[in-house]
Parts: sequence; C-alpha cells; structure tokens
Amino acid sequence: TTLVFEYYKNILGDSKQEHFYCVYLDNSKKIVHEKLLFIGTINYSIVHPREIFKEAYYYSASSIICVHNHPSNNLVPSNEDIKITKNLCAVGEILGIKILDHLIIGSNNYYSFLENGDI
Repeated sequence: TTLVFEYYKNILGDSKQEHFYCVYLDNSKKIVHEKLLFIGTINYSIVHPREIFKEAYYYSASSIICVHNHPSNNLVPSNEDIKITKNLCAVGEILGIKILDHLIIGSNNYYSFLENGDI
C-alpha cells in the first residue's frame, strides 16, 4: 500500500481533478498493467465496474488495486467512494478477481480501505 501511495502521489498529488487508476496484478501480486480509467471534476468522478473488469480480463489479472485522488486533500471517503468500493468488491467476488485495496491519495497522505478494515 505504501509503495502504491509513493508512486501515485507524484502523479496525483497536485491534480485539480479526480483521476481514477487501476493497478492490475497477477497471481504472484506482480503488476501486469495499470491504467487511468476515469477523469472527473474537482470533486466527482463516474466510475463503472464494467471498464475496470474489462481491463482485468484483457490482462488476465487476478486482483486489482484501485487508486484515486481527492484534490481537496480531504482523505475521508465520500459516500460514493464507499459505495463504489463495496460494489467493486461484490462484482470482483462474482468474477473471481479480487479488489485488494482502494486508495484515496492526497498530496501528503492516503486513505486505504484495506488498512482501515473497509475491505
């Protein structure tokens, strides 16, 4: 989780829009692909499971880490963040592709759904 944060804080830390990335991993938890899937406004992004899992199947990923930023630097997950994370975990369970974590990135810190017991 910390490694993912260190990498993405340089990409997302100062952005004025929400960006939603997915990191796709194989059975050994090695990265097979990463992709920017959604760009939103200053405080909103539309995330759809179809696009996330389409990429996972294309790259034969067995798990996913989701990463997005909050330009406000408020790292508290929004209701929408919580809802999409629960939906992605449920879809992933059905499809056999686990959501390992969902990170919310700020300029100096992050929120991890996994580390906070929300996944």
